[in-house]
Amino acid sequence: MEKIIQFDKVEIKINDKKNLNNINLNVDEKDFIYLIGKTGSGKSSILRAIYADMPINIGEAKVLEYNLTKIKRKEIPFLRRKIGVIFQDFKLLPDRSVSKNLEFVLKATEWKNKQKIKERIDDVLEKVKMNDYSNRFPHELSGGEKQRVSIARALLNNPKLVLADEPTGNLDPATSMEIMNILNTINLNGTSVIMATHDYELISKNPKKTIRLEDNRLYELSKKT
Repeated sequence: MEKIIQFDKVEIKINDKKNLNNINLNVDEKDFIYLIGKTGSGKSSILRAIYADMPINIGEAKVLEYNLTKIKRKEIPFLRRKIGVIFQDFKLLPDRSVSKNLEFVLKATEWKNKQKIKERIDDVLEKVKMNDYSNRFPHELSGGEKQRVSIARALLNNPKLVLADEPTGNLDPATSMEIMNILNTINLNGTSVIMATHDYELISKNPKKTIRLEDNRLYELSKKT
């Protein structure tokens, strides 16, 4: 089974006063892992380190065969194409439609063929049941609809890994379950998922391997059931 992430005694410097120390994290192909911890504990920093948005200077850190302690700046975009990121606040471009938001990402990752771009957009919107919303703008969507588009965007380049940073944090319980079902389907189709969350009710209804970030270190709480 392919190793997606291998962190061994990694140190992540968050700011001048706070470091995450001795971080050990192993993620295999097809894993679904919850990353839990108090607000401000550093969950987002770990996700950012995984997609090379925060430097790792101490320890061994490999993500999808890229060595993050030695990765060159020009290599980072190629790593990120293999990773889909879902944000709590969606990060959709407000001045363009759903389809144009997705087209922007594909063109930024060197897709050229207009027909293939259209087909890929239709495909990912179908996965999240948002085909009928392709011409709407973000301000015309509910929070759940925006998050579905965010998930579609994360899937555009067929990532091997999806990082979801509090994807249900701004959503009601029913909508949160809908988003969870989509993430489960993504995982069942072979993509590894790491979901940072403090939604313990959602975790209890969808038990997975769970890792807690506490006192600047990671502790495994449970195995996948």
